[in-house]
Amino acid sequence: MRLERIWLIVRAGSQAAQRQARRCAEDLRSLGIAVVTATSGLASNPFPGLLATESSLPDLALVLGGDGTVLGAARHLAALDVPILCFNVGGHLGFLTHERRLLRLSDQGDHLWQRLLDDRFALERRMMLEAHVARADAAGPVAEDLGDSDGPHLALNDFYFRPSLDEVSPTCLLELEIDGEVVDQYRGDGLIIATPTGSTGYAMAAGGPILHPGIEAIVVNPICPMSLSSRAVVVPPRSHLSVWPLGEATRRVKLWKDGTHATMLEPGDRCVVQRSEHPALMVVLDQNPSYYRTLTRKLHWAGSLTAAEPSHN
Repeated sequence: MRLERIWLIVRAGSQAAQRQARRCAEDLRSLGIAVVTATSGLASNPFPGLLATESSLPDLALVLGGDGTVLGAARHLAALDVPILCFNVGGHLGFLTHERRLLRLSDQGDHLWQRLLDDRFALERRMMLEAHVARADAAGPVAEDLGDSDGPHLALNDFYFRPSLDEVSPTCLLELEIDGEVVDQYRGDGLIIATPTGSTGYAMAAGGPILHPGIEAIVVNPICPMSLSSRAVVVPPRSHLSVWPLGEATRRVKLWKDGTHATMLEPGDRCVVQRSEHPALMVVLDQNPSYYRTLTRKLHWAGSLTAAEPSHN
């Protein structure tokens, strides 16, 4: 990998991430690599400023934080084909990140930066979703090409639709259309549309299936539906999903992307969700990566609810 310029994205509010960022910046600059450091968090989005002021794109985005920091980087950098290398420094679960120990020398004595320079890594392409919102008050019928729509909004984990009013019952009525065919009307707390990466996030918490990231598919999962017939479904990656808020004009719905606010929908608006043309490029350092090992460790599987002693397997 050519390493002439790196964007170092640091989780906001984490002293551990800040300390590690300073050490990484010193190491990289000693190798003659230009480093631009920026802080990312709920109240600070560095990417519009970086893209507007920096003269060129980086060869790599080095992310120090948790999954939320990675998701923010992916939403802005996937469409630009910038690889992302992430480490869990100051984060929580860390499904998308490497362990912090890999920032130090490995057991074989190989330095991390030399491994990158020698191309001793893999690039994993993670499917992303994009959403466009066509407004009901636009002149004429809703445009099929969505040329004048609100978007695109991008997500690596998921989009979800939730009621926007707090002073009334937190339910909404959403109609789902897949490839031009009405599939269901969901009355409940909302609807999640997730990637395989996002299947271990909000979708899993709402009772949805876990999909291996090697599978390209889209999970559609209702949130607390008021009908037992409304179930999670998995649809092909080329599907076009349209979501229509129904009901009174006051029943507005918020669209969220990876847990951050995207836009507001009025009854009559249509949100179209589909696979993005640009996957997130994730740098993988583990020579024998195992998704199941990650699930076992992060979700405390493999006998944590049974005997305290491990099995002979």
